[in-house]
Amino acid sequence: MYFDKTRPSIGIIGAMAEEIDAVKSQLNEAKSVRISGTDFVYGQLHGVDVVAAMSGIGKVNAAICAEAMILRFSPDCIVNIGVGGALSRELSIGSAAVADKVVEHDMDLTPLGFEAGFLPGIERVFIQCDRKCAALLEKAAQNAEIPCRRGPIASGDAFINDSASKERIAESFGAIVCEMEGGSIGHVCAANDVPFAVLRTISDNGDENSGSDFSNSLEASAEAALRILNGFLELYPNG
Repeated sequence: MYFDKTRPSIGIIGAMAEEIDAVKSQLNEAKSVRISGTDFVYGQLHGVDVVAAMSGIGKVNAAICAEAMILRFSPDCIVNIGVGGALSRELSIGSAAVADKVVEHDMDLTPLGFEAGFLPGIERVFIQCDRKCAALLEKAAQNAEIPCRRGPIASGDAFINDSASKERIAESFGAIVCEMEGGSIGHVCAANDVPFAVLRTISDNGDENSGSDFSNSLEASAEAALRILNGFLELYPNG
């Protein structure tokens, strides 16, 4: 057993080193185990047992990581952190978004009569995030004085960098942010009945400039996510 079950425990997944390495470096009494090609670093932070892992980019990598984390560590909740592209005009680079629900925007069985985004097996389009964790992430963003909105976050195996795709995803699903992992992590958590939350800091606007915006803002956006996450972990035990 990796965790003392008398303490709260959180699993944290980020797709890239920039999103997760700083979390790993903060863990007290950190140890590491390699599972399914992924290094899981576990220890304590702010009185919470934490396991952190870099999944790699994309839905399949994120799903593999989430399933391994659940089966080996059984965290009370999984939090997916990282950067994303804004689909809403109310979000700008440097601000934050917390998911109230997630959707896989590239899941398309509409030729078979299903609604866009429908997920066979769990039989739904949207997967609801844990309300407690979402509220605490939003409060932590406010405490860090980082502008934050809550709403649907859409995932797909494509980096969105054109206005037409951006508008299609926003209109089809009401999503405020696009990214590449949260929906699949939510999918795995729903299948395992594990609470989850998704935090994104905005690195780009999902338009034709998103590639350069992403490169220029990645470091600062990842740092903002870390500030919010630390605030969240401080709030979590008493939340």
